[in-house]
Amino acid sequence: MRLSLLFIVAIVFFGCSQERELSTMEPSMDNILETGPTTTISNESVGPHLNESGTYNYLALGDSYTIGASVTSAESFPIQLKNRLEQGLKVTVNTEIIAVTGWRTDNLWDAINRGTLLPSYDLVTLLIGVNNQYQGKSFSIYTKEFPLLLERAIDLAYGNPKNVVVISIPDYAYTPFAAGRNTDKISKEIDEYNAFAKATALQNGVPFVNITDITRHGLTNPDLVAGDGLHPSGEAYKRFVDELYPLVLPIFD
Repeated sequence: MRLSLLFIVAIVFFGCSQERELSTMEPSMDNILETGPTTTISNESVGPHLNESGTYNYLALGDSYTIGASVTSAESFPIQLKNRLEQGLKVTVNTEIIAVTGWRTDNLWDAINRGTLLPSYDLVTLLIGVNNQYQGKSFSIYTKEFPLLLERAIDLAYGNPKNVVVISIPDYAYTPFAAGRNTDKISKEIDEYNAFAKATALQNGVPFVNITDITRHGLTNPDLVAGDGLHPSGEAYKRFVDELYPLVLPIFD
């Protein structure tokens, strides 16, 4: 009888010890909620959808044309797009911009790999390549690196190519900055970059928007050029958004 009682006590003690050990090894629910994403992504529904909070996340990837060099932040096309979406749809669009003047495709790639604020976004725009061309880098570098950037952009958009938009490269040949340069060569090379970007986007099911033609009115309409004589003005970016807005609306349906 005494042996049986000791055996039962030993089992109970061992079970309690095991329970305490597991509880110290497993993360608490508080830690999971603090470090994990704020929304649960269902495998049955990829991408954004109208929700009770009405809050969406937008990531703009690029260079000076994305950050809005020589114009105010409010005049840059990502912020103008954000504002138009918020006003038109009565939603909130949290906007993250990863862009720096002078960035090439490799610079943007490095920046993305250093991390984004969120693991996924409802909308991602990608506009990159002018500095590859301007700095005289081999076009083959762009043909290698742009597809990698586009693939990464899709990954960041819940893996949904329809939540990504590739934007064509503006043509700085039609700015005062290009005076005295071989503008025919600049435009020809910009066309080459854009043709590749468009083909790559469409092959991956990603929408492509051509805003290059807008910038090719820069010399006949100085209001489309910023005060530095090189970058697009706030008015030009507004026209970019005129093209972008109807293209991204389905994402929010």
